[in-house]
Amino acid sequence: MDIIERNLKIIEECIQSNCYIEVETERFELKDLSRGWGEDWYKTVCAFLNTNGGIIVIGINDKNNAKPPMYKLTGYNNSDANEKHLQQELPKKFTDREGHLFTDIHNYFRFEIRNFLDKRIAIVYIEELAADEKYAFYEKKAYKRILTGDYELLQMQIEEYEEDKRNIINRQELTIIRDTPLEVLNIDTLNQYILKYNKGKKRGETIKANLETALSFLKRENFIRDNTPTLLGMLVCGNDVEKYLQGKSEADCYVIVPSEVQLAKSKEIINDNIIGLIESCFNFVWRNIQVGVSYSQGGKAEPEYSEALIRESINNAFAHRSYAVERFVIIEIRPNESLMICNPGKFEYKQRINLDTGTGKIKRIIPIQVAKNPTLTHLLKSFDYWEGKGRGLTSLIDACLANEIDVPYYSLTGDEIKLFIPRGKVLNDTMEIWFKSFSGYISAKMGRLLSQDEKIILSFFRKSEELNRLDKYTILLTMDNNHSEVIATLEEKGLLFKNKECVEKYEYHPVYQVDRTMMKKDFSDELKRIFSNKWNELKPDYQEVLNAIYWHNQYGMSSERVNANSIGSFIYSNHHKNPIDLNAYENFKRKNRNIFNYLESKNFIVRKNEESRKKGGKPDFCINEQFIVQCLDNNSLD
Repeated sequence: MDIIERNLKIIEECIQSNCYIEVETERFELKDLSRGWGEDWYKTVCAFLNTNGGIIVIGINDKNNAKPPMYKLTGYNNSDANEKHLQQELPKKFTDREGHLFTDIHNYFRFEIRNFLDKRIAIVYIEELAADEKYAFYEKKAYKRILTGDYELLQMQIEEYEEDKRNIINRQELTIIRDTPLEVLNIDTLNQYILKYNKGKKRGETIKANLETALSFLKRENFIRDNTPTLLGMLVCGNDVEKYLQGKSEADCYVIVPSEVQLAKSKEIINDNIIGLIESCFNFVWRNIQVGVSYSQGGKAEPEYSEALIRESINNAFAHRSYAVERFVIIEIRPNESLMICNPGKFEYKQRINLDTGTGKIKRIIPIQVAKNPTLTHLLKSFDYWEGKGRGLTSLIDACLANEIDVPYYSLTGDEIKLFIPRGKVLNDTMEIWFKSFSGYISAKMGRLLSQDEKIILSFFRKSEELNRLDKYTILLTMDNNHSEVIATLEEKGLLFKNKECVEKYEYHPVYQVDRTMMKKDFSDELKRIFSNKWNELKPDYQEVLNAIYWHNQYGMSSERVNANSIGSFIYSNHHKNPIDLNAYENFKRKNRNIFNYLESKNFIVRKNEESRKKGGKPDFCINEQFIVQCLDNNSLD
């Protein structure tokens, strides 16, 4: 049931049962007009043209301000004058900014008359204006649809769009492909597009018998200009795209594995129209990613990355890539490691935060909607290949905060974007060990243990900082879009704080960072004060063990046992990723026990119960804070 049928059924039931359920939305409006075509009618039409299009039903009065609210069926008079107004006069009511009439605006209107209860109603379908034709003006004013209202655009908003429009007019997707005959466009592929274009529409576009009958539609969809195919037209329905578009219609896909023989079998060069290109890229990734088994879900197959996440990431690479260059999209799969998607282009200045601050580098991507190729993205939206709401970045964040992937990040050069989606989880074993090492500190701050969501958020922010330090961009996470309650609690308790320098420059995009104490890893200054020059005489791996012991003594739970086993696991996890090499792990633990024995024998560490090993003291250690005093007493400091 489409939106028309559904809403008319609701209205019919409301009228018959004398109740009221609101149906008006940003794209659906009811109009009475029994007293004639008025200002509100033209303003709504203008707003629909300038926003996302919409449907207006004429002949029903939405009396939402009445007490009680109700619908009143007033009906539509299908007179010759009214038909003339909809077909001929309505398109002439709207102009561009300079006051010129639009040449093809009648193509954006369709209407039908149907019976409804005991009267007739008119249903007017209004398409959104092409990006390079906006804005439409009525009586020298432009209107935009916001929720269920029509609002006049401010001069500043119009000026900002005009600036963007200059780029839109010259955008690559609408450039003419020189020396390309019109016959290169495939009428069968075009008709396949039209079938999908019509999906969900009451009155769609007719199937075309040949290119001649398709000319009007091709022009309206920006598939041709001056009777020559555009880049957009070739991407959608062109033949021989490899010949005419080269890298613009190509994706090179790889599985990166050690063996050259395997690598040759794990490579695919894809050239196709945009829909086929996207589908083939998805199929390559889907069949080459690792699939495990989820025991918690009864043996259900569980891929490294969800289908929705892969589709969204691939779709956005093609929707937002730069078509000014002939370079192709590259997809690399590193099994058990990451998925990388590289596309030509760059994030706009307003999407990037790049600051060197007193608390470290801040490199974040602001998740705001910026359609680099508006006509193409609008087309992909018709195919459900692009949602049009800036969902690409949000989908990555959602998967990350659901603990389905590790923190995604971008590597940016001057003219290309590389998206890395790491396999794993943002809250992994390494992060759990980190939280355990600060469990006493966290408990004192929070008055309790951290929840799962709080651990995920803190892990996200910590890993973001670490990636930023390596000049990798991560997605901005704020109270406005993700886990606001959790972030607010962590900020209130002092485990998160807003970076002041970012607040000054990016007022509406605060950057959160982890409490500086919890970001500390090196306690050598504190240990030098305890051990004096004896510290410098120790080998680096001995210093690392003392550093870890001091860390856990100061910030872990007092009840936590600090011994060769726990510290060995802690240090090993900081140096190695899963899966663990058991032989290497056992060798490391054995070496670590020897270091503990040496440090205890030299009084760098002592047992918490102050009883030696010989006297049966438990293997639970702390730093010997009296080391200097004892050395002086024994004349052994030098």
